[in-house]
Amino acid sequence: MTSSPPLIITAPPSKSVSHRALIRAALANGVSRVAGVLESQDLERTRACLAAMGAKITGSGGEYEVTGVAGRPHGGEKTPVVLDVGESGTTCRLIVAVAAAGHGLFEVTGRGRMHERPVGELTRVLEGLGAGVAFLGRPECPPLGIQARGLSGGTAEITLEESSQYLSGLLLASPLAAGPLTILVTGKKAVSWPYVAVTLAAMADAGVPVTVETTRGEAWTVTDPATITRAEPGRIRFLCRPGAYAAGTFRVEGDWSNASYFLAAGALGTRPVRVANLRRDSAQGDTAMVDILRRMGAQVTQDATSVTVFPSPLSGIDVDMGHCPDLVPTVAVAAALAVGPTTITNVAHLRIKESDRLAALADNLGRAGARATVLADGLRIEPGLIPPHDTVSFATYDDHRMAMSMALFSLSGIDTRFDNPGCVAKSFPTFFDEWSKVTS
Repeated sequence: MTSSPPLIITAPPSKSVSHRALIRAALANGVSRVAGVLESQDLERTRACLAAMGAKITGSGGEYEVTGVAGRPHGGEKTPVVLDVGESGTTCRLIVAVAAAGHGLFEVTGRGRMHERPVGELTRVLEGLGAGVAFLGRPECPPLGIQARGLSGGTAEITLEESSQYLSGLLLASPLAAGPLTILVTGKKAVSWPYVAVTLAAMADAGVPVTVETTRGEAWTVTDPATITRAEPGRIRFLCRPGAYAAGTFRVEGDWSNASYFLAAGALGTRPVRVANLRRDSAQGDTAMVDILRRMGAQVTQDATSVTVFPSPLSGIDVDMGHCPDLVPTVAVAAALAVGPTTITNVAHLRIKESDRLAALADNLGRAGARATVLADGLRIEPGLIPPHDTVSFATYDDHRMAMSMALFSLSGIDTRFDNPGCVAKSFPTFFDEWSKVTS
């Protein structure tokens, strides 16, 4: 390992946990204090939607006081309350379910690619539980109208082939239902299970635990979510009971997704990088970045709250990233700078993110001289970079993760340029300020 002292970066607050912390506080009866909330465009949209449904949210700089709606999101009587989710897919899918559990009329709208991102699987389930849904533009995509009459409880089946956020939204809304709700995961596969684990942890912390059961045959067995590494359709179900979210004081942990760029930089650069504010015991699926880097040959040390990565030659690997899809852009760039090919699988759902991330990655890696082949469910990447000191203009596709991951190419000597660097405001507004510490 190099003897150079590590550059220390503090991971920003988790975007996923921030969304869930604000939602549970907004649904509670009483006043909550939520600290360490990520300041970004996506979280602005979630706060605005919760306020439109009746929650009172005051504060700034990541510190918020939230007076909840006591389990009753308020819609309009004759005119719908507008819930503008912007370009935040997480906001959309969680808020659609929460609004459907309320009462009154809502209109969920957004902008840009949001009107092409499907929510039909979620709304199908919500209609079965008593909500009225009308798509106002493209079928199964926002904008949409919701006539909310509360959720009935009962039994629901949902597939997670496109997004785990459908289930997370339904779970967050389930305590507001009129009766117990059993949710069975169906379909051919379930992606991004760790995000469901984050949702379950947030709910349990606020006094509304969900019972998880799994089966290998006829009998269902209560299972600790912390022991589940992936959801198997037909073999996992969730028993939800009516209840009340407890008001309280919550602190948001650091974001493993946004830390991934700096962890990769430790391996690809000339100086170790230590990223602080990363819980080793986090339920976030993107803790997988540590294992992936190690498999690629990086030297990594970890303690309870930080990870240090040392400059290391990397080698290509074959990796299933269905449980950590937000890491794919980071790993794809690391693979382009490694020795030997890398194959990333089980991420077909990346086609319906902020961009078609498979096609966008293939385009941008090609601009840097690597060869990326889009597969049915992933990418195959073969290194082959252009000489250092050349300038490469990358297309962000208005996708925050595309911009942040392509910045890693600057560590190979490439002068990186971006058509819309400001798109990082969606999840990490200060990214390029922090990144300048890596490249200085």
